[in-house]
Order: sequence, then structure tokens, then C-alpha cells
Amino acid sequence: MKRTRFGARDRLSRDAAELQRLATGLSDSGGKLEDAYWESQLADSIDGLLKNGAEDDINMALDRLFEANPRAHDELADMVEARAETHRFEIAGQTYDVQLFAAPIMAWSRFSIAACALPKSAVQTLSVQLGAHVLSGDAKLAVADFLFSPDQLPRSFCDTWQLTRELGEAALAGQHLAVDASQMAETNRFLSDVRYLIGAIVVPRGAALFRWNEKDGNKEDALKAWIKQGSPSLEPLLTGCAWEPLLPDAYHAGCRNADRLSRPYSVKASIAFLQTMLNLAPEDIRAVIGPCYDQRMEEYRVGLGPKDRNETFHGIVWPLLGGEDDATDIAAEIETALREAGLKEVRFLDHHFPMEFCDDCGAPLFPNIDGEMVHAEMPEEAMSNSQALH
Repeated sequence: MKRTRFGARDRLSRDAAELQRLATGLSDSGGKLEDAYWESQLADSIDGLLKNGAEDDINMALDRLFEANPRAHDELADMVEARAETHRFEIAGQTYDVQLFAAPIMAWSRFSIAACALPKSAVQTLSVQLGAHVLSGDAKLAVADFLFSPDQLPRSFCDTWQLTRELGEAALAGQHLAVDASQMAETNRFLSDVRYLIGAIVVPRGAALFRWNEKDGNKEDALKAWIKQGSPSLEPLLTGCAWEPLLPDAYHAGCRNADRLSRPYSVKASIAFLQTMLNLAPEDIRAVIGPCYDQRMEEYRVGLGPKDRNETFHGIVWPLLGGEDDATDIAAEIETALREAGLKEVRFLDHHFPMEFCDDCGAPLFPNIDGEMVHAEMPEEAMSNSQALH
């Protein structure tokens, strides 16, 4: 996915230089026909690199273009994502398109949020509901039998490309994909987080992928039906959680949408957590917000505590995404989310805070009303009933 990059100083490889040349040509194109020429050349080059596992060449080209030519960077990033999350098979004279998709679920809990293997019955039921309410009538489907945390999603474009192929082959064979859970990365524990169902859609070339691509379909109806019909199968997997399914979508778009929506969701979850654990009403909570910088602004951190005392009980990290920077009015979004959650006292600090973390446990530090970065600590009476969450 497109992300903030800092320039590399290593010598550019021949393949990376070619990607840079093609992406620059596409960014300078003045018409659709020329676009198609550059897109074809760029797609073929990327396909070869993905097949050969040349992740470093792709990332090096993205790194160089990020600072030298942002428009070409975005063209290259879009094309790399597209080639990693799609594939094309030809079988018995028929051509099929494959689209990797993500079905995000936002959740919060004072206990652990499951990231686990899915029972066969759940995979089967969820695939039926996806097929009935989210996918087009021509689509075949394969689902990976695992509920992924963000830490367990494919780590690279090449890994994503490989998963797309494996799921596409499974869908064409009328099967689902068994995931080796023993190879999964360890999941970090957060109060609120996202879980993902991952699968692939296979359709005849040129056919509609999703229900909302068809004449009588739309996204709002698809989401309502998915929530209503998919929730009974998701509920046993998310015991002890409050959760909210999002609309399944193409893999990178679905993940980006989840990243964006998980930020205000984490605000609601944090206020609900303090209410549950401390019986602290939203109007009695004070939020202190400060921007944090590394080489550039990376995120806002929000310290939450009682408005009549100088304590920080809990904190929220609001990362900047995509093209957001310190000139983007993210502060207004944060304030809106806090006030919609019921807070009356919201303080912004005009500081450039460093990206500080606790030396002992690695948790992020959060600003307090005195402009200090401090460790968020729940009162002892709450800690007797719950483990620390950051």
C-alpha cells in the first residue's frame, strides 16, 4: 500500500530504474491511448518482478520517486498494488480474472481480540453470505481459513501476489485455502483493532466482480445485508468484543478504508472502555492532543484522563495516512470524533512532541495538560479487573 517513504541512497538497480522511467512516462502522459501504452509496459515489468520476488527493486523505485516525482510515485504505487492483488488465468480457452479482497471487522475489547483459524463451518457459511450479498452473480469465491490481524497480513507486494494466485487457484477448484497458523506472526494486543477475512473472487474476463457493479445493486444494500447475514457467523469468533463489519472490497482499498475508519472507531472504543472500567462519564473526561514528529509529522497522540485531575488513564494514537501531513486539518477530525463520543473538554497543545515510548514496556507516551509526555496508567481499582492496554 502507498505509504510514507524516505529517500534511499543506494545505487538504483537496472530494474528499479526501468520502473522509474515507465512510471514517469505514465505520469507525463497526455491522453488515454498513451496511458494505455505506458500502463501495459509498466504492468509487464511489475509482473516480472513480482514473479521473481524482486521486492527490493520495487521498493527502491518507490523510494526514489516519492521525493523526486510524487505523481509518478503514485502511478507506480497504484500499478504495483493492482498487479499484486489481481491475476488472470486461462483454462480451456476461457479467461478468468482474479481479485484479492479484504473484509475488515473493527473490534474493541478489554480482553484479547481473536486472531485465529476459522472452523470449516464458519468458512462455509461466511462464503455463502459473501456470495449471496457482496459478490456478483458470476463470481466464484475462495476464503482463507484464518481471521487475520494487521500484523499477519502479507508483508510485501510479492507475498500479496503469491496469496492472490493461491486463492485464485482454490476458487477455480471450488475449494477454500488452508492457512498454516503456525507460521503466523505474533499479534500485538490493543484495546481496539481490525481483523480481516481475506479471499479471492474469480469471474470470467470482463464480468462484474461485486454486487454493486450490477445494475440492480448498490454498496449500501450490500453492506446492510452483509452485516445482517454475516454477523451470526462472526459473533462466536469475537466473544467479549464490540465489533462492526465493514464492506468487503478490493484488498488494498479495503485495508486502506479500515485504516481510515479505525481511527475514529478507536476514539469511541477508548471512551466506552473508560466508562466500563471506571464508570467515568464522557463529560468528565479531558482529552489532551499533541502532534508527534520523527523526520516529519507522523501522528497525533491523545491522552485521556479525568478533567479535574492531572492524570492520564488511557491514550489513543491517531496516525497520519497516505498524503496527510501537518498541513492537513486532521486536528478537526480528531476533535469531531471526541465530541461525538461525548467529551466536552478537548485541549490541543501547540508543541512538536518527539515519538517517545516507554523504556520498560515499549508503550507510546501521551501528552498531559502540562505538556509532558507521560505513561498512561489506569487506576489500581481498574487494573485489578483488567490487564494494561495501550
